[in-house]
Amino acid sequence: MNGMELSARQEEIVSIVKENGPITGEHIADRLKLTRATLRPDLAILTMAGFLDARPRVGYFYTGKTSNELLTHNIKKMKVSEHFSVPVVVNEHVNVYDAITTMFLEDVGTLFVVDEHSHLQGVLSRKDLLRASLGQQSLQEVPVHIIMTRMPMIKVCKKEDLLIDTANKLIENQIDALPVVQEKDEGLEVIGRVTKTNITRAFVELVKED
Repeated sequence: MNGMELSARQEEIVSIVKENGPITGEHIADRLKLTRATLRPDLAILTMAGFLDARPRVGYFYTGKTSNELLTHNIKKMKVSEHFSVPVVVNEHVNVYDAITTMFLEDVGTLFVVDEHSHLQGVLSRKDLLRASLGQQSLQEVPVHIIMTRMPMIKVCKKEDLLIDTANKLIENQIDALPVVQEKDEGLEVIGRVTKTNITRAFVELVKED
């Protein structure tokens, strides 16, 4: 690559990183049964020569590995717990007029409908509210539970889910947001939301770090 002769140990380091990268210096040292301090000069030489690259909190990787592969590796580790936001909820007995007002004031495209215990009962989209507003009935007389999408038709996610899986769920179901829930004896408690904006922001931040 750079026309320089590598020592046997340096070649072994490159081989380990090539097969296992990204990998930390500690893990490379463990595989070679050497101390981190002993390896440090070799890692510095290989990095400066361009054989390896190093990223904070990620480790060393072979420069033959494309940045796309490294990005994919990091995306697949991202969890919902690191990127969800506060849910916007309304009670199931609220009327459609108040729900439209809440959606407008909170500037969101989806409302989660809950009972008195914050358990998920339904979901309201802009389309649901628009459809209801086109009817003949007074919006202040129609409770949202009449027009909402109900369980088990609602797609949900949990804090421990991978963000990429949640993104796929949004795309496949053509929806703008998912409620983040945790299971309780009486039902699913709404603790957050993941929107297309959350996911876009997370991926943009990852590319900036890169």
